[in-house]
Amino acid sequence: MAKRKNAVYSSPDVVLIGAGIMSATLGVMLKELQPDLTIDIYERLDVAAAESSDAWNNAGTGHSAFCELNYTPERPDGSIETTKAIKIAESFEVSKQFWAFLIQQGFLKNAPNFIRQIPHMSFVWGDDNVTYLRKRFEALKQSHLFKGMQYSEDPAQLSQWIPLVMDGRDPAQKVAATRMDIGTDVNFGALTRSMFQQLQNMEGVNMHFAHDVRDIWRSKSMGGWKIRVENLTTNQIRDVRSEFIFIGAGGGSLRLLEKSDIPEARGYGGFPVSGQWLKCLNRDIIEQHQAKVYGKAAVGSPPMSVPHLDTRMIGGQKELLFGPYAGFSTKFLKHGSYMDLPKSIQMNNIAPMLMAGLHNIPLTKYLIEQVLQSPEDRLTALRDYFPNARMEDWELEIAGQRVQVIKKDEEEGGVLEFGTEVVSAADGSIAALLGASPGASTAVSIMLDLLKRCFPDKLNSEAWQQRLKEMIPSYGRSLADDPQLLQEIRTVTSNVLGLDVYEYTAD
Repeated sequence: MAKRKNAVYSSPDVVLIGAGIMSATLGVMLKELQPDLTIDIYERLDVAAAESSDAWNNAGTGHSAFCELNYTPERPDGSIETTKAIKIAESFEVSKQFWAFLIQQGFLKNAPNFIRQIPHMSFVWGDDNVTYLRKRFEALKQSHLFKGMQYSEDPAQLSQWIPLVMDGRDPAQKVAATRMDIGTDVNFGALTRSMFQQLQNMEGVNMHFAHDVRDIWRSKSMGGWKIRVENLTTNQIRDVRSEFIFIGAGGGSLRLLEKSDIPEARGYGGFPVSGQWLKCLNRDIIEQHQAKVYGKAAVGSPPMSVPHLDTRMIGGQKELLFGPYAGFSTKFLKHGSYMDLPKSIQMNNIAPMLMAGLHNIPLTKYLIEQVLQSPEDRLTALRDYFPNARMEDWELEIAGQRVQVIKKDEEEGGVLEFGTEVVSAADGSIAALLGASPGASTAVSIMLDLLKRCFPDKLNSEAWQQRLKEMIPSYGRSLADDPQLLQEIRTVTSNVLGLDVYEYTAD
């Protein structure tokens, strides 16, 4: 790689690419674990959390598996698989511990700015779906993580819980719902910006907005990695060397990971899925709904398209959204380029991408149908959850982009993954986060996994172990296996974050 004559060199210990929730979480954790680390953060846009972490772009807030039905699939024998739901619920409790720690330390000032309590509900109709939800309820209540979940098929009870959903509905329609009162709404945009605001005031941390990372390569002469960054305001080129790089650029992570040319990245591809919301304009309607109500996804649809009638707090104001409606764009970021997908196709991933496409024809059909939807089609989908909805009370809002992971598979050739995945070099010197849901809600657990991969010696040191237990009191122990520990942890975090806690008592 030839040097540019106008290159300006710097050499921080850590480089974080992307100013979203993942980079914010990792940056804060590293500075808490080792305060003398120097960190450079590079963001292409002029503000933090403007892509997937932003409240208007994020497909789901406060994912804790209380209401997301795609986390509890039905097995061929009719039983319900709960492993993923339990893992996500536990991971969200870990995230809450870290946020509570930051509040207690004075690092974050005001919990209600980013997290509030709101019921999480699943709602279905039709005999088969009601049977499924009843079985899901019976399966999940075996785990103390889901203690307090309520189930009802009584229209009168449901009308009290979710009046907008029940008013105007055919009384002969068979319906059911579950409800978890300790659900939360998390504004990850507000949380991320608060974390970066504090992080950039710490010694040794430099944030660079409007800086686009153009290239990444191993530094043969100096060791470590180099990145080439362009200042989009001045067009100045900067080369930066670092011993560790984290690529947390949302949908843009794949292209940068490919540029690194590490063997572990070969065979990975990405499938972009765009989204849209219907945003309620009628304040009277907004005030009548107080829940996150999730339904079942259409056959062939991606998990990010699970329909929900969703109460959120955005900018200090209560909002009501329905969607998301899926679509297709070759952009990997909302503010990206239509060439993102074509440029991501390489010799080492073209076969997995083609095979994944062949195995997901229903998804392709679904996305085409979504793109061709009319306003009337969107209103029809909304009326499944809000029978009395009128189009004049809603407007279309563009949501963020998601890039689902495509990876090699020995049996299938290539598979489409609907989760998040950390890809790292064998020596732990570079790592990237790919994928989408559940993403932000499990950021702390994802970053703990990254620390294990990339900083194993330091992680095993007495100093880091002690500090991690201060940051995350349950660290090294299983909340899923220990109901008393969960109760203790939930009590503390709920008090700090201003949330209620369901008191677990053994049956």
